[in-house]
Amino acid sequence: MEQNPNEESQKDQNPTEQSQVEQGPTEQSQNRQDQAEQISRKHVVAGNWKMFKTRDEAQATVREVVGLVGNIQNVDIVVCPPFTALGAVEEILTGSVVQLGAQNVHWQDEGAFTGEVSVSMLADYGCSHVIIGHSERRHYFQESDEVIQGKLEKVFSTELTPILCIGESLEAREADRVQEVIPSQLERALRELTDPQTSRIIIAYEPVWAIGTGRTATPELAEKVHFLIRSWLSDHSSVGVADQVRILYGGSVTPENAGQLIEQKNIDGFLVGGASLDAQSFAKIVQQSA
Repeated sequence: MEQNPNEESQKDQNPTEQSQVEQGPTEQSQNRQDQAEQISRKHVVAGNWKMFKTRDEAQATVREVVGLVGNIQNVDIVVCPPFTALGAVEEILTGSVVQLGAQNVHWQDEGAFTGEVSVSMLADYGCSHVIIGHSERRHYFQESDEVIQGKLEKVFSTELTPILCIGESLEAREADRVQEVIPSQLERALRELTDPQTSRIIIAYEPVWAIGTGRTATPELAEKVHFLIRSWLSDHSSVGVADQVRILYGGSVTPENAGQLIEQKNIDGFLVGGASLDAQSFAKIVQQSA
């Protein structure tokens, strides 16, 4: 189980230094990179509100978001409020370009699973996206790779778009295990998917050590991991599928660092945490991604 990023952030070592992933791509991988440059992928900016905002607060925030980004057509914009605010937010989003997402879902259709929600419940609220495997779910609620795979399988039986979160802990990065951890997470989550399913998925790379800590991967480091992810997809799917998958960066994204990050070839948008709670900040990130 990955360590708590709040505990790891107290270490003195800089996680952005001397990682295996910085060794650079192979010639074969570089050929894939050159081909990927010719593919145009629509950017995605998704806001994960986590356990913040009451019904009234959520409506006020999303009303402001719609007013600020409602005319942007070349970015898929998603807000993921807590379950208790889904209905309230849906009322505001109806007819707008901003889409509604959820933060979690269960792998069963129904049953005695206290506190859980099903895909049909999310569909009732008009959700188009759902986050799966966020590091906080993995750490605090001990969600295993098997559980995450089951959730993906269930989501793919619907029209929902999954946002699969993967990423390494500070311990793994400092041990130069990024090139082991990331492909391993991808293998366990995606091994049963068909090519059409793989092309539907959105992957969010969230370095665990950067979530909620104020520490952000440099654009160059983030790009190397995104390229690692796309290379794995290219090796495990049919030609062209990997180039369709949108890979987001999520790790203390702010209006101050989003501009440089989105310029990277394999970064297709963001999964935004704290900055999405403020409509102005979230809108600036969307605008920089347009």
